Amino acid sequence: MNVVVADEQDQPVPNEDVLALAEHVLASQGVPESAEVTIVFVDEDRIAEYNERYLGREGPTDVLSFPVEEHEPGRPPKAPGGGAPLPLGDLFICPAVVRRNAEARGIAFDDELALVVTHGLLHLLGWDHDEDADRMEAEERRLLAAVGRRRP
Repeated sequence: MNVVVADEQDQPVPNEDVLALAEHVLASQGVPESAEVTIVFVDEDRIAEYNERYLGREGPTDVLSFPVEEHEPGRPPKAPGGGAPLPLGDLFICPAVVRRNAEARGIAFDDELALVVTHGLLHLLGWDHDEDADRMEAEERRLLAAVGRRRP
């Protein structure tokens, strides 16, 4: 897997843990080794701008997922032939919002961040909480439990 983590904000983030979690989630979903994902940590102004521009929603949010293609949940995307990369998409995560959400829920920042990363990656793979929230939440719980995290 080629997971690139970029940090364009000031909040401390455990980048190595995020990278390991992303690789775990993708492998657990049967994603081919040629898959590429970018995870970008941004500040509240940037994520609010993207939230409004691309989703028509005001204000900052914790995570935005931008898949390259639509996929069917639970069915791994096929690797392109000839060893070409399989771009899945980009995640934009705002650690400041993640931290606020964690404090409001009374959970550890790292647990909330793990949920947001897992949630965003599942969106890249076609999972949709609007259509099947129970199934997506169960998958998040399963994936997080495998790495010693919990879904609040």
